[in-house]
Amino acid sequence: MTGTPHGRKGRELAMSGRRVRFARRAAVLPLLLFAALVAPATARGQEDPLPVMQNPTGSPEVMKQIGIDQKLDAQVPLDLSFRDEQGALVPLRRYFGKRPVVLAMVYYECPMLCTFVLNGVLNSAKALSFEMGKDYEVVTVSIDPTEKPLLAEAKHTMYAGLYGRPGAVAGWHFLTGDEPAIRQLAGSVGFRYIYDKASQQYGHASGIMVLTPEGRVSRYFYGITYPPRDLRFALVEASGGKIGTPVDAILLTCFHYDPMTGKYGLVISRVVRLAGIATVLAIGGMVFVLRRREHYALPEEERGRNG
Repeated sequence: MTGTPHGRKGRELAMSGRRVRFARRAAVLPLLLFAALVAPATARGQEDPLPVMQNPTGSPEVMKQIGIDQKLDAQVPLDLSFRDEQGALVPLRRYFGKRPVVLAMVYYECPMLCTFVLNGVLNSAKALSFEMGKDYEVVTVSIDPTEKPLLAEAKHTMYAGLYGRPGAVAGWHFLTGDEPAIRQLAGSVGFRYIYDKASQQYGHASGIMVLTPEGRVSRYFYGITYPPRDLRFALVEASGGKIGTPVDAILLTCFHYDPMTGKYGLVISRVVRLAGIATVLAIGGMVFVLRRREHYALPEEERGRNG
């Protein structure tokens, strides 16, 4: 029995149809990648990037003395000593050396803003797949030198419980200290604050910093909410790529940290470049698969003609 022209033509048409379907899929891949990256970035672009200020008196003079001045790549003095939740005097370097660190400067009896900052850290940490105490540390330092370890311990117990994972007990630290050490640490990261005697409260800005394991300032986040995606990116970068996945590395080629806003924004040119690479790989894969199918189909046609 021999292969008929109609049979060969049918196989050729079927093969042509498969080529078209593969080509369509290859063209759709870059579009899906672009949409996945652009949509979340556009939605987050409406958020206010400025730090929230707590000014007890509303005085313009107080406002001039509070804020956050970015000092990217500045070295934090790790030899400073603070007291941990049990009252032990410990060097700041105890919390560095292995993992990136999220630093929050607040005071524990703050009537309003500091609680929002800590809740913002908590909510972002709960949304991350990274494990506190394993992948990163959180160090909270009180700017009020009159606050004692007993108060820090109460905050630690509460927030470790709210986090709900074992890592918070050993990974989220609440410290107190003396005025000189607090001032020196705050100055090294650009955190400006002032004590208002009339209201007996501190005027300060809201925000957190991400530091490298070596104690260098890597990223700032303003306000009282910190997008989990952005915090994840910051931790991956601060760790030097030691935590995270290959997907994080790919996404970081498309997102760029903006020091002015304290956020990660989409870089369209990088997305286009990445989409082009994805297109080339998809087409290359299509050609490879089609060639293999044609290679295995030819012997059957030869057997049909020779049968």
